[in-house]
Amino acid sequence: MKKSINSSKRAALYMAEGGLIAALYVVLTMLVNAVGLANYPIQLRLSEALCILPVFTPAAIPGLFLGCLLSNLLSGCIWQDVIFGSLATLIGAAATFLIGKVCRERPKLCGLVAGIPAVLANTLIMPPVLKFAYMLPGNVWYFFLTVGIGELLSAWLLGLVLFTALYPRREKIFRAYRI
Repeated sequence: MKKSINSSKRAALYMAEGGLIAALYVVLTMLVNAVGLANYPIQLRLSEALCILPVFTPAAIPGLFLGCLLSNLLSGCIWQDVIFGSLATLIGAAATFLIGKVCRERPKLCGLVAGIPAVLANTLIMPPVLKFAYMLPGNVWYFFLTVGIGELLSAWLLGLVLFTALYPRREKIFRAYRI
């Protein structure tokens, strides 16, 4: 009987953590979207800093995916952006979780590399969407550069700041994975 209580408590915490991460992703994206920096060639989504969270909890993987999907829908992105942008976030989140499992005992290294999967996934996937789906002026290499710089600033640099702030408090904040 006790095992099923722990399983249902774990499932509830997992869904709550994932839902909170999704909601936070949407709110941060909508704030940045208000000043025009959430979409198109020049992007600085503050919400991408959350892409380091799978290091701490696997609930961040569906949370980030759902948050990105909802953000893209709410900000009026075309269907290709909704699908491929959300998949880029999902790929980055899953890879970040794996990095967290590998370098859990080395927090400094983990903090430095945790943002890289989100940077790579978005930098490789989004430029063709900007060029061929949105048909924006400019070449695809320009979009690789602009998306890459935006991701380095938001997912890697801000993600590193967030990782550094959360790491000492991780046991108190992220509970679903340990129960």
